[in-house]
Amino acid sequence: MFPLRYSISRVVGIIKNVSASVIFREHDEVKRELWGGEFWEDGYFARTVGDKVTADVIRNYIKYHREQERTPKQLKLF
Repeated sequence: MFPLRYSISRVVGIIKNVSASVIFREHDEVKRELWGGEFWEDGYFARTVGDKVTADVIRNYIKYHREQERTPKQLKLF
């Protein structure tokens, strides 16, 4: 739970910042393996569960996008 005055983006930023700091502090080898030292991606997904959006819908969304990231898109130059 977090104070209502915080936006979702701020809460996600805090969670990413704190968790990355803890991981880097406790596991020096992680930072050495990362290019640029960034642990988390820039984006995030936040959605409440209810009516038509169930936990299964969100799970399928995540699974779909994981598969899309593994399949590189071919760029067309002409």
